[in-house]
Amino acid sequence: MDKTDTFDLQEFLPYLLNQAAETASDGFQKIYKDRYGMLRTDWRVLFHLGIYGRMTARDIGRTAQVHKTKISRAVARLEARRFLLRQEDETDRRVEHLTLTPAGQAAYRDLRGVAEAYDAELVASLDPQEVAVLRKALLHLSRR
Repeated sequence: MDKTDTFDLQEFLPYLLNQAAETASDGFQKIYKDRYGMLRTDWRVLFHLGIYGRMTARDIGRTAQVHKTKISRAVARLEARRFLLRQEDETDRRVEHLTLTPAGQAAYRDLRGVAEAYDAELVASLDPQEVAVLRKALLHLSRR
């Protein structure tokens, strides 16, 4: 195969970020899927409620940068598993407030511990300064 194009896909930042994200999330995905049958959006909703407490689906979607349809489906799956409760807003019936049930809180605490250990494992081969620079750069790019 003769390479005539000089574009280096392996150095293209969006490609690298995607490759890193897929590689990094695969191991954690296996855990939350095997333990709780969750999909990616499910654990993200669970974590938002575990960290921030009572939220609306719209707030979660905005914070997590996930489309409202995916959030709605995740909320329905988590509700079916009895991990969260919906409570209609007293002033606006179109709005529902979401909170974790005791089972949802237990699942969150379990997965939070796994996430912390997994995060530490991911950065174990980097020195602390590299980790700090990486986190800062990724935060900056995600907020563009």
